[in-house]
Amino acid sequence: MSRIVSNILVVEDDNAFRKVLVTAFQERGYEAEGVADASSAIAAAERDSPEMAVVDLRLPDDSGLEVVKRLKAIDPTTSIVVLTGYGSIATALESVRLGAMHYLTKPTDPDRILAAFQHGLAARPRDLPTDPPSLARVEWEYLNRVLTDCDGNVSEAARQLGMHRRSLQRKLSKIPGTR
Repeated sequence: MSRIVSNILVVEDDNAFRKVLVTAFQERGYEAEGVADASSAIAAAERDSPEMAVVDLRLPDDSGLEVVKRLKAIDPTTSIVVLTGYGSIATALESVRLGAMHYLTKPTDPDRILAAFQHGLAARPRDLPTDPPSLARVEWEYLNRVLTDCDGNVSEAARQLGMHRRSLQRKLSKIPGTR
């Protein structure tokens, strides 16, 4: 009896991480192809629609969310897991709304990604809220992302945001949705 081989498209701009994922998936019996940007991902999917796709949220030429949307337009049966180093509730919800079955934050590994594919439908929220996140929540997540980009340096983050350091610290201490 021959095993049906699934194919995985890895859309990741970090060359080393992309190669690690592609090699690991191939070693586990999958046909895997890696691409570094959104336009290459769309071209690969139009050539041969993948059964599964791992899509980085931040790509050099477009958003990973746009790639999710385009991959689903090409083939609605493609299972997609979104990866990001900058996790937020808003992007997680948006990626699932667009058709991703799961959303993982980096660092992650091939086994965790494959588990997300296997258990993604069971783990996927059944009733996603249709209300967008509050403006306070979006602002708080953005401030945290800038702070992360500055390696936790509050003074540098405040400078990049054009605000006083103490104002930034005050805003970061008030987590929206908590008292």
